[in-house]
Amino acid sequence: MSTGKVSLIASPIGNLGDITIRAIECLRQADLIACEDTRHSRKLLAHYEIDGKELVSCHDHNEARRAEEIAGRAANGARVSLLTDAGTPSVSDPGYRVVNACRERGVEIEILPGASAVLTALVGSGFPTDAFYFGGFLPVKSGRKTRVLTESIERAETSLFFESPHRIAKTANVLADLAPEREICVARELTKKFEEFLRGPAPDVAAELNSRDAVKGEITLLIRGSGGRKRTDRVDSANEPC
Repeated sequence: MSTGKVSLIASPIGNLGDITIRAIECLRQADLIACEDTRHSRKLLAHYEIDGKELVSCHDHNEARRAEEIAGRAANGARVSLLTDAGTPSVSDPGYRVVNACRERGVEIEILPGASAVLTALVGSGFPTDAFYFGGFLPVKSGRKTRVLTESIERAETSLFFESPHRIAKTANVLADLAPEREICVARELTKKFEEFLRGPAPDVAAELNSRDAVKGEITLLIRGSGGRKRTDRVDSANEPC
């Protein structure tokens, strides 16, 4: 029996146009598409007129079980595509269990690169890019979060984290207390209509966030490393990278 393949496909992080031709062709040829959220993925598939596909969910709560099913289907000859809601599977999203299950069965894996919130935020921030640390989602509990942020302040390289829009103002307040001289950047709604890079000394960015009735959208937080250039004297906020 011929062996199938599992393709991990990077999906748009906001703008539906940010997907590769190769990814679209792979989705059109797939026998099965595993999605972090089938409702979300249906919008992407409909945009590119890809219909009639078998969809199954593969998210944090069922990935351990679903990974074996996906690897089994591919081992029996199916072409399986894995989509998360935004960005590349396995990067702060489901995917690594699927990769391991496939490797254990000898199933071929291919990675289709594409949009990345981490790299988009890093480049747009204007912070040093020669080395950086990505810590995924910040902890929710204040004690753990403070420890993680303290470690980031001590790093020489730029640090990046994902954070909830409902918590970003409080997180900026913590950074303002820990390192008032340090520059930070809040990258919001990347690749979308209201994309914003809010950059400046931590107290100034915190003040700007606290002045808003609400902060909406997907958030990437960047902290300039201790080896970076000197801070600016104001907060930059623009729809173009600072």
